[in-house]
This record gives sequence, C-alpha cells and structure tokens, in this order.
Amino acid sequence: MVPGKITPAGIAAVTFVGSGSGDLARLLAGRAASVQAVDSDPVITGQARKLTPSGLPVTCTVADAMAELPAGPYDVITCVATVHHLPFSQALTRFRRHLAPGGTLVIVGLFRARTPVDHLLGGVAIPANIAVGWLKNRGRFSERPVSMTAPTRSAEMTFGEIVREAGDVLPGARLRRRLFWRYTLVWNQP
Repeated sequence: MVPGKITPAGIAAVTFVGSGSGDLARLLAGRAASVQAVDSDPVITGQARKLTPSGLPVTCTVADAMAELPAGPYDVITCVATVHHLPFSQALTRFRRHLAPGGTLVIVGLFRARTPVDHLLGGVAIPANIAVGWLKNRGRFSERPVSMTAPTRSAEMTFGEIVREAGDVLPGARLRRRLFWRYTLVWNQP
C-alpha cells in the first residue's frame, strides 16, 4: 500500500491514537485499507484485539504515542478524548511528522471550561448527555461499555489555550467548540 493513495474503500493508511477498545478503529476499517490502532493501556488494547474480527485491516498496538508511534506516513491520524493526556504541543508536532503530504489530522478533544460560553455549553450538555444515554439504552440501566473503562483524567487546558498552541504548531488548523465539553481540530498537511 502506498501512503497517500486513496483505495476503493476510501483512505489508504490511518492511525488512531488512544484507540481504547477499538470501536472507532473498526468503523474506520470500512473506509481505510489499513488502520493502526494505538493505545498505551495493555488491558484495553487486549479487549480491542478480542473485539476486532480477524478479517478487518486493523492492527491493535500497545504503545506510548509520544515515544513509539508506529512509523508512518499516514493519510489520517485521529484521536478522540486523548490529547489532553499528552503534552499538547509535542503531541501535535509528533502527529504532524507522521502525516503523509496532503494527510489530515482530526482530533476530538476535551477542554477545561473557563469562559461564560464554555459554561453555557456545559449547562446544555448535562441534560443532553442524560437524554442521549437514556435514548441509547431505551431507559434501562446498562453497564459501562468496555470503551469507557480505560483510565482517564480531566482536561487542564482551556479552549483558548488550545487554539493558541495549535495555531503555533499547525498553522491554519480549524478548531470549533462542541457540546459535551469537547472541541474538534482539523488540520491538513501541505
């Protein structure tokens, strides 16, 4: 497979940092020729391996994304609720180095609420989060999904700090606040 070459399935090579139990990695396998799912937690990576059918082009790897990210280049690097566990600017720099020319970095991250807009979005997110959970589970109590059992920590950076640091490392990055205390960052490698 040639990085940067689009396959009939969509994208040639994807790496998913902080892949957890592999739910998104398995979905990405429907659009990518290969998906490298990377997580530092060996227990959750073991779960991902068990849950991933052998025919899918997904490789689940235990690795520290800052020290041993599998060699690229990748057409897409993505992570969800992971970057706040890493040194932010250094992580963005590392991801940028592993992107193929024309590749895309997609991050769904968490930020610490500080501004009135942050707190307003948080206030809206609380009942929305409850409603989504209730609808998803049809009003029944359910066990915490495997994808939510890995160790976590709260975000320390505000959205403004994230915007400033991302702009220094990834000129032209597009960032947007989202519900559920999240933001999206999308950046294309020239």
